[in-house]
Amino acid sequence: MMKRLLIAATVALLPSVAMADWASQFKTLDTDGNGRISRTEWEANVSKLNLDPAPTFTAMDADVNNGVDEEEWAAAEKMAKAFPVSCKSSSESWCPKQY
Repeated sequence: MMKRLLIAATVALLPSVAMADWASQFKTLDTDGNGRISRTEWEANVSKLNLDPAPTFTAMDADVNNGVDEEEWAAAEKMAKAFPVSCKSSSESWCPKQY
């Protein structure tokens, strides 16, 4: 639960992340085309997405195998899109004031 909350908090801070075409972003980061984003690929290519702040690799790597697969990427996308809705109804400290 805490890991999912961390993903939501780190991935969804920017509306541009939630609105972006996540499938093409995955392909941009998966430079070797093996269906997963390695930590090396992430660090070398995340700047191409112009995310500020960028989500943490560790938060997205739910199974802690040092890679983010399409399922983990999709989970991060879902949380990013749901975050503003959840945050509007929350008074928790993790919710940025912009929502």
